[in-house]
Amino acid sequence: MGLILPISKCSTLSTKRLGARRFKITSSWNPGFNHCSVGDRAVAELRNRWMEFQGIKNWEGLLDPLDDDLRKEILRYGKFVEAAYRCFDFDMSSPSYATCLYPKSSMLTNCGLDKTGYKVVKNLYATCVVQMPQWTKKTFPNLASPRCSWIGYVAICDDAKEITRLGRRDVVIAYRGTATSSEWLENLRATLTCLPDDMMTSNENYDQPMVQSGLLSLYTTNTQCDQSLQDTIRVEIGKILDKYSDEALSITITGHSLGAALATLTACDITTKFSNAPIVSVVSFGGPRVGNKSFRCQLEKSGTNVLRIVNSDDPVTKVPGFVIHDDIDDVAERETTHVASTRMPSWLQKCMEDTQWVYAEVGKELRLNSKGDIATCHDLKTYLHLVTLMKNVQL
Repeated sequence: MGLILPISKCSTLSTKRLGARRFKITSSWNPGFNHCSVGDRAVAELRNRWMEFQGIKNWEGLLDPLDDDLRKEILRYGKFVEAAYRCFDFDMSSPSYATCLYPKSSMLTNCGLDKTGYKVVKNLYATCVVQMPQWTKKTFPNLASPRCSWIGYVAICDDAKEITRLGRRDVVIAYRGTATSSEWLENLRATLTCLPDDMMTSNENYDQPMVQSGLLSLYTTNTQCDQSLQDTIRVEIGKILDKYSDEALSITITGHSLGAALATLTACDITTKFSNAPIVSVVSFGGPRVGNKSFRCQLEKSGTNVLRIVNSDDPVTKVPGFVIHDDIDDVAERETTHVASTRMPSWLQKCMEDTQWVYAEVGKELRLNSKGDIATCHDLKTYLHLVTLMKNVQL
């Protein structure tokens, strides 16, 4: 899909093909164009480099050290995830427990994001298959939770000035993390299961893509009363692509913890379902593993850009299952991921993969370090604080 981009005197264009989709790529801002003010230059830098910040070049040269404009973008998307938490009713004694506290029209305003230029267009709900046993409802009434819970929202940038600043119209899908007992039970369903046919691309060159069972269930389950999260996403994204087909567009999916995993799965679904999808990027905070190596291959083949923000002390990012790094040859990368240099025999690797517990890390990793603060190492606030501190700091 060709994107119509705002072209200034500061930019040149090239093209890059990702999967079945083609994009125009703007070059970095030209410092020789020096009669702009400092503020104008900052706007031009973001407007002309937005595809780089969305991962079109896999964030090459932007993470070590962390590019300051990218840092600001990460924090900006983190605020949308914070809003997903703030909007959720955590009060188990409330009649509105597990729903959204605010209407769409005032949701971002109530979360302090009224000046972002975005408006919420859709509430998102996920349905759990696994429920707490009946006996727990009497013994532990506070553990009861509804099957279907509000889990996030879709927002679109509709402010002309912000669209100009960003260089495109941006669509944000934001997910909160685990909040109900039923969602915790889904998290425990950690064995891998095959992606359904309508979420797969042709896979002649790799094995069956598989993802965590509970995660896939949360994404695809519906009831007679509740549409699945997957169906809601597909309908809404279809409308958006039809409405803004003549504009430069990006879809950014962001989330924390369970929401980070859902963000990756959602991105996979969108790039597979919509051949005319624009650039689709994931900015995830503290997410668990999602799928196997074939799932990672599908993400890469489809041109889905995933930036995983990981705290070294966060145990959630090290589960579920385990990872076999049989394809890592770079010594520095082995040291970073603590992988032994000895290759595993193929027969043993095959036996381990047959257990449906062998996962693979996806995307590009931005590693943080909370320096041993185990109590808060998984909190979204900790992640955003650590990213804030990375300004002008060499990783």
